[in-house]
Amino acid sequence: MGSTVPTHVIGFDDAPFPAEHRGDVMLVGAVFCGVRLEGVLCGKVRRDGANAARTIVDMVTTSRFGQHLQAVLTQGIAFAGFNVIDVRAIHEALDVPVIVVSRKQPDLAAIQRALDAHVAGAARKWQLIRRLGLMEPAGGVFIQCVGIDYDRAVDLVDALALNGVMPEPLRTAHLIAAGVVTGESRHRA
Repeated sequence: MGSTVPTHVIGFDDAPFPAEHRGDVMLVGAVFCGVRLEGVLCGKVRRDGANAARTIVDMVTTSRFGQHLQAVLTQGIAFAGFNVIDVRAIHEALDVPVIVVSRKQPDLAAIQRALDAHVAGAARKWQLIRRLGLMEPAGGVFIQCVGIDYDRAVDLVDALALNGVMPEPLRTAHLIAAGVVTGESRHRA
């Protein structure tokens, strides 16, 4: 990848859904070249399922954007409730860095309790979460990264955080997902 900050980045976030919803949840990928939105990818992941990593890989590899991809950003380590992302599997399949971004440090004890109490496959999902270790501060957010060193990941997050602390690909994916599902985007990304 060289020493420069990656310019072809996809940020993924899921759409909002009601607490009682079961089934598929929309997943949106906002494709950026530098700070310019180049495209949008849409897919579906199962509520509390196990297909998030596979869906991301499929969305990227079957798109016209995959060949230029230099990094993947995700809004958190789970989509659609507890559909926990296998970050290392995405990195290995796409051969690009993957950076998990969160506004705040997750409460791991609360996450483990919720997994154990309510989610099928809790042990495997907990292992995926723990395997990445603690999130580290990066500007106004927290990150975990695979396939890129921490300092370069911080540089990438900072370079893409144009309208606040959240990188633009994630902010945009969040706004699109909410707007498509609810009719308008609300809340900050």
